[in-house]
Amino acid sequence: MASETEPEPIWRPDPAEADQAIVTAFSRWVAAEHGLDLPDYDALWHWSVEHLDDFWLAVWRYFGVQSEPGPTAVLATTEMPGATWFPGVRLNYVTHVFRDRDPDATAVVELTEAGGSTEVTWAELERQVSAAATTLRRLGVGTGDRVVGYLPNGAAAIVAFLATASLGAVWSCCGPDYAAEAAANRLAQLEPKVLVAADGYHFAGRAHDRRAEAVRLSALLPTLTDVLHLRHLGLPPAPYAVAVTEWADAADPARLDRADAADGVDGADGAAAADGLAPLPVPFDHPLWVLYSSGTTGVPKGIVHGHGGVVLEYLKTLGLGMNLTREDRLFWYTTTNWMMWNFNISALLSGTSVVAYDGSPAHPDTGQLWQLAARHQVTVVGTSPGYLQACERRGVIPDPNPALKRIGATGSPVPAPSFDWVRDQFGPDVPLMSTSGGTDIVAALVTSSPVVPVWPGEISCRALGVAADAFDADGKPVRGQVGELVVTKPMPTMPVYLWNDPDGAKYRAAYFDVYPGVWRHGDWITITDRGSVVIHGRSDATLNRRGVRLGSADIYQVVERLPGVREALVIGVDRPDGGYWMPLFVVLDGRELDDDLREAINGALRRDASPRHVPDEIFAVPAIPHTRTGKKLEVPIKRIMLGAEPAAVLSLSAVDDPGSLDAFVALAQARPPV
Repeated sequence: MASETEPEPIWRPDPAEADQAIVTAFSRWVAAEHGLDLPDYDALWHWSVEHLDDFWLAVWRYFGVQSEPGPTAVLATTEMPGATWFPGVRLNYVTHVFRDRDPDATAVVELTEAGGSTEVTWAELERQVSAAATTLRRLGVGTGDRVVGYLPNGAAAIVAFLATASLGAVWSCCGPDYAAEAAANRLAQLEPKVLVAADGYHFAGRAHDRRAEAVRLSALLPTLTDVLHLRHLGLPPAPYAVAVTEWADAADPARLDRADAADGVDGADGAAAADGLAPLPVPFDHPLWVLYSSGTTGVPKGIVHGHGGVVLEYLKTLGLGMNLTREDRLFWYTTTNWMMWNFNISALLSGTSVVAYDGSPAHPDTGQLWQLAARHQVTVVGTSPGYLQACERRGVIPDPNPALKRIGATGSPVPAPSFDWVRDQFGPDVPLMSTSGGTDIVAALVTSSPVVPVWPGEISCRALGVAADAFDADGKPVRGQVGELVVTKPMPTMPVYLWNDPDGAKYRAAYFDVYPGVWRHGDWITITDRGSVVIHGRSDATLNRRGVRLGSADIYQVVERLPGVREALVIGVDRPDGGYWMPLFVVLDGRELDDDLREAINGALRRDASPRHVPDEIFAVPAIPHTRTGKKLEVPIKRIMLGAEPAAVLSLSAVDDPGSLDAFVALAQARPPV
């Protein structure tokens, strides 16, 4: 039983299953290799961060990372930023995707909202990647060149990425829901050589034709020499100013042969593709892909991750953290705009099959995600806390799925009631496992484990090999109280560099400006005495009521579970007279903001959070603005409420619904806080 001060776990690992978990076998192997006593996860975590070299070399050896030559050192320097991992080795991400696979087993399940369903075997996936790589090579793409995508989530995006990476070229992608200018703000800075563009995408019951937007994007990429056109909706390409190749030809070796014959050449390209894939070994930190910051305050920062770091981190996370094997199927709902796309497809590194879905998780009804997962025997489903809350509010009863083992959630803090909903709907043996990390490190900092209990509203543990801590304002570790989430030692997936940041000034300012030599992630957290973690919200959107720091997530968890409240956003504004104004904005679902609802909101916050969490005023707004990856725009809204023009505080192209800002501008003009 839990003590009065310690909550009861909502899920405990089954002892027999925990004994068979990959992390348990790894821990025993490490203990034997190093003469250690590692009785539980906490002991393994402490060893992993106190002996970084030994831990990451153990991950390398346990999962059989392939390189030439083998590693002779792990960390040449531990300085942050600037840590150098596995100097001298050469490897390729793509090598590890295709090694030792059953050619007839399914690798990718491609689904569309319109009902499309295609299974791609490992053999077919490798064949397509080889052909696409041959096409890119024929178009002049080589090591270090950039290939970019304007693509929905599907098999073609996976093939294009793997083909690019196999050549030592660098991949980057935006979804076709982005306007051309917003996509160009990200992709143009890379000076790409080739664009892989789809004709459109599916969402919310519509097929969205984006051919004209793709042509406009190509015109905003002056270094472009070629376009590969994907008929995702079955539409022919619009006229481009550069050469166009059909994707169906580019990714098919037989069609390459026919194209060579038509060009009067000897078919060497098609023959090379048919001979098999030969990924080029590159240095450990050679750029694999470029992801982007949200771009809310300017041109999005290009965040570069290396081949070796991603391979090593994901083999650790997928195996030790998620217990994934080639018997599993992962379906994390995402678009190509979010780092979870990179994570989802990287389950291929573990031999796990992946689902790539183009469409809404909630159309034609809110339970669409669960229906697809059940139909395709998904063993691990990943989603957002917002989707779980929507399912609870709308009374969704998920389709039975006997294959389902666990549910993951990330993107924002998971409120405690969502853990109850998952247990009620899926039973006591399917845990909801919350995780938190970021695009910056394309990985988890705090996470769940198959051998650690789950407590509602908490994240079970710190990730292995991640020296995550909570610091106070003086840079001292704190426990049981709110502190800044920091990482005190290097991680393999910390950015190799930021794009167009030759002296590293932007990199240092982004992550190392508060605590020199220590990564500051930008979240408020509490590390409990049992090692679990509570996320309170972004530290740059801190609420400071009468000298007490409050996390916005603590307010959302209470307010957004009330009947009639669909979503909420809270900000805190310091007045020139020394006062403090904390308004709450709510999006309502079928009711008015009257005195009864105001009292219900205030009463719930007073009861379930604290009197300090009760807002000064409550306003109803039509919508809450987010980044395109779903983050609430707390800081820009705070600045708008202080009188700033929206265009002065954020890039409108980075907002999911720019029109949602209008209500806040009107409120600021009609009722300034000072």
